[in-house]
Amino acid sequence: MKGRIPTVIMVLIISCFSYNVSSQEGTTNKLKFSGEVLTGYNRGLGFQTKVTASNFAPEFPFKLRFGLGYTFLNPGDALDARRIFINNNTNGTPEKHGRSIDLRLDLLISKTIFNINHSYLVFGPRFSAFKGDFKYVGGNEDFEVKSHQWGIGGGIENHFKMAKNLGLIIAYGLDFYVPSTLTGHDTSYSPDNDNINPTRDNQNENVYFIYKDANRAIRQPEFMPYLLFGVSFGL
Repeated sequence: MKGRIPTVIMVLIISCFSYNVSSQEGTTNKLKFSGEVLTGYNRGLGFQTKVTASNFAPEFPFKLRFGLGYTFLNPGDALDARRIFINNNTNGTPEKHGRSIDLRLDLLISKTIFNINHSYLVFGPRFSAFKGDFKYVGGNEDFEVKSHQWGIGGGIENHFKMAKNLGLIIAYGLDFYVPSTLTGHDTSYSPDNDNINPTRDNQNENVYFIYKDANRAIRQPEFMPYLLFGVSFGL
């Protein structure tokens, strides 16, 4: 079910755009689209592609934008991840890789910022699919930890016109994602501690690990500051 949520959101957005295009035929308000490609820091190396719709109606003060992002992340502590999700073995050389795929829907409010006339305040909901991969070379273990999270974000964008349908963008702000259930191997830890197959901590009287331990070991998205640079172009 969780995997279908982003698809449903995308279908609703496309339907909304299509409705506006058809409803404005024969009127003076023609819906306009632009695309954006950005890269930079997003708690790691991040890439984003976006489509913005504007000119819905003379009295409509916002632009509406849908975006897709991919960020390379540090997934957390490999040794603790193994203890919390697998077992207490210590053999093998740990390797780790992480990534987050995010969907975002933004409202853009035009406002002069830092004396730059073509600037926007940006805010809206977020959805993230996180995956951390942990491998132990020589230890014969390789597993993934995943989570799906909802969030909200906001920021500022400065746009600089370079040509008729081409512009430079500087975007900066902060996204926040609500900590969610972490699932790895056959174990999962939930914020309410309704955990499945938790392992025991042999360094702490053999008690069961809890969500706080898993969330400390795994660096799923939470506070995600960003500074991105890119270009916009007319569609």
